[in-house]
Amino acid sequence: MASVLIVDDDPFVRKLIVTTLEDVAEFELMEAADGLEAVEVATRNRPELVFLDIDMPEVDGIEVCRRLRAQPHTAHATIVMLTAAAGDSAEREAETAGADLYLSKPFSPLALLRLVDELGARGAPARR
Repeated sequence: MASVLIVDDDPFVRKLIVTTLEDVAEFELMEAADGLEAVEVATRNRPELVFLDIDMPEVDGIEVCRRLRAQPHTAHATIVMLTAAAGDSAEREAETAGADLYLSKPFSPLALLRLVDELGARGAPARR
């Protein structure tokens, strides 16, 4: 069973992702509301796929991405950065931090499902 960590300070975004994924495939879904909690949950549970908001209080998603890439137990995870910020600079910063993909908010549940299909997350996602 693939494990997915959903990190966003907006509970509605977390709920959208959980609701979209919970009935589609066999996922172990985990949530975190901020960057510090995200690192703790990821370290403890070693998710294969992480949906990670960039703009969060305390520790932002870029720093969380760097921390996850630096830990041997989480470095393998496929990280999809989520943000409402548009522009190439945000994408470059996310890529430099180690993100695999970048998904702009707002996104539709259908776009999310397509992305998960592309990642092969119905089995075990592999880092690109």
